[in-house]
Amino acid sequence: MSKVKVNSLSDLKLVRREIEAQAKQRAEEVAERARLARLAEAEKNLFTRAAGPVNPLPDKRTALLRKTPPQPVARQHALDEAAALQESLSDAFDASNLLDTDDHLSFRRPGVGPDVTRKLRLGHWRIQRELDLHGLRTDEAREALGQFIREAHKLGLRCLRVVHGKGLGSVGKAPVLKSRVHSWLAQKNEVLAFVQAKPADGGAGALVVLLTPSTAA
Repeated sequence: MSKVKVNSLSDLKLVRREIEAQAKQRAEEVAERARLARLAEAEKNLFTRAAGPVNPLPDKRTALLRKTPPQPVARQHALDEAAALQESLSDAFDASNLLDTDDHLSFRRPGVGPDVTRKLRLGHWRIQRELDLHGLRTDEAREALGQFIREAHKLGLRCLRVVHGKGLGSVGKAPVLKSRVHSWLAQKNEVLAFVQAKPADGGAGALVVLLTPSTAA
């Protein structure tokens, strides 16, 4: 700072006004710089809010490969296959000792009273569906009967008729399929009881079958 020579009181007042003017100018410059800094910061924040979150651009040298989804598994089909395998019916099963050979042949599960077969024979339950096994080979009849019982139980049906024939068209007139059907039905857990049908419903060539109640239905 250069020295100023003061010769009089007026010179002193002049120097003071000059110093005050310089100080005011410096204060205005500082205030202006501060205002410009605030304005720049506000513009920066405004752009950030307008642009939103920014993600870096992917590297074009890197390939994004989609993962191949696994093949769908037919779980229900597998469960049905397992159920069918578990419910497979044996031709070697002998049900003769389980049958009541009264006036009309009948079968009932252990613990089921005779009144059930009596009501079944009298038509207490209305027949809801029928399966005719005429003309089928043994393996075809076994598969058809198993599927028929399984599907009827899923639908909540209770009373069915199964026509197996009297065996008059077989070799030796022996009712081979009839005894097989007795054995197969006795192996089905869904079957509660069955009786020989009334003459009007097929007589000795058919059975009326009562299924257990279905919890699904």
